[in-house]
Amino acid sequence: MTNVYSFDGILVFGLLFICTCAYFKKVPRLNSWLLSEKRGVWGVFYKAAIIGTRLHVAVAMSCLAMAFYVIFLK
Repeated sequence: MTNVYSFDGILVFGLLFICTCAYFKKVPRLNSWLLSEKRGVWGVFYKAAIIGTRLHVAVAMSCLAMAFYVIFLK
């Protein structure tokens, strides 16, 4: 079990958040509802979706590396 208050827990949470927002960007109904704001608190979802779509290779490699770390090394 990964603790959210540790460094690796924060990394896991951040990667899952970026991947989820990038998925929301591909779904039209969720895109217009959740990712319409580009500023403020709701802008965090938009910015995470942009990071997930532009850096999809790096995010995917990071997810694989973190999964290997959590399953086998921790």
